[in-house]
Amino acid sequence: MSRIAAFLFAMFGAASAWAQTPSGPPITIGFSMALTGSLAVNGKSGLLAMQIWAENQNAKGGLLGRPVKLIFYDDQTNPSLVPGIYTKLLDVDKVDLVISGYGTNIAAPAMPVVIAHNMNFISLFALDINEEFHYNRYFSMLPVGPEPRPAISEGFFEIVKANKDKLGLKTMALAVGDGEATRNGADGARANAKKAGIDLVYDKTYPLTTTDFSPVVRAIQATSPDIVYLSSYPADSVGFIRSVHEVGLNTKIFGGSPTGPQSTSIKTSLGPILNGIITFDWWLPAPALQFPGVMDFLKQYQARAGAEGVDPLGYYLAPWAYADLQVLGEAVEATKGLDQDKLAEYIHSHSFKTVVGDVSFGEKGEWTKARIMTVQFQNIVGTNVDDFRDGKGETVLWPDQYKNGEPILPYSEIKH
Repeated sequence: MSRIAAFLFAMFGAASAWAQTPSGPPITIGFSMALTGSLAVNGKSGLLAMQIWAENQNAKGGLLGRPVKLIFYDDQTNPSLVPGIYTKLLDVDKVDLVISGYGTNIAAPAMPVVIAHNMNFISLFALDINEEFHYNRYFSMLPVGPEPRPAISEGFFEIVKANKDKLGLKTMALAVGDGEATRNGADGARANAKKAGIDLVYDKTYPLTTTDFSPVVRAIQATSPDIVYLSSYPADSVGFIRSVHEVGLNTKIFGGSPTGPQSTSIKTSLGPILNGIITFDWWLPAPALQFPGVMDFLKQYQARAGAEGVDPLGYYLAPWAYADLQVLGEAVEATKGLDQDKLAEYIHSHSFKTVVGDVSFGEKGEWTKARIMTVQFQNIVGTNVDDFRDGKGETVLWPDQYKNGEPILPYSEIKH
């Protein structure tokens, strides 16, 4: 290359880089996030993913040529703080866009404030919170499909039905944490149990302040259920599973929809006592789930996770938090503005290619098609991060397109 050609190449390259540098007032995206309290184990992971998205987006030129700025506050896993946070975001900070924090209990109390301000709202792992509002600017980043409540336990009960005659499955105990997401999930579990011909012999809700679950486990055991279904949040999932290990649980299938064991920090804290539990998961780094961009994103995430003190692998929430903002960012660019009507219309009418795969939203704002995995923890021998890296320790039982193993049953005969 001649000196003149090299000079021109350098000049055009520099001009291209300058053209991509965002300028002007930032486009602000506001949200709350659980950075302390019981959901912080996941909330911190979601925040790091969102920060990486903002950095990547700004490196590409921002949105509409303007830089992106995230404005967020710690909701402390306290739903009562959420309305005030979103009021401040919209009335004081005057953010351009809003999304939810992590989880049903945090997203739901933001809805009335968001609706009053006529804003679009993409929730992160919120279960069926638009059933009451029917708000046409609501969208859910959770792959539960148009019937969210039964969807989360559908695979669990497919395993039940497949083993019903072989194991003589007739009865079930249902333990439910007293929160919105857990109650919604339990509604679906009751419906699916009825369809499967399973009778409930125990169906009780416990306070989220419960720390000693041994009385609950003993009360369940007194009913001699063939199946034990738990619908719980991270802290009570850990407490319940530890009590099961300490007290003992003579049952044929144990699991359901306990939130928490999907997170690396909880997996490493529980280790082999997870063996045999059948539950849900949203994403694992299996070949069929390595959607374009997801592994590159996780490399970025994992390189920073240690210094940030968050989930070191990030499989549970991080890709979804990143995808949440991919959807919002694409809608802003495609509509060439921040008009809330145009954004809602675009999100409703288009499919989005994200790090968690293709995403499209139905009339109620849920995914048009569910994509939930039912997994069983199997063959866990230690409590190191590497014992769970690349999906180790989890065998996908359902659906068939992701299945990579068979269930190990009955639960009470599995060594922990």
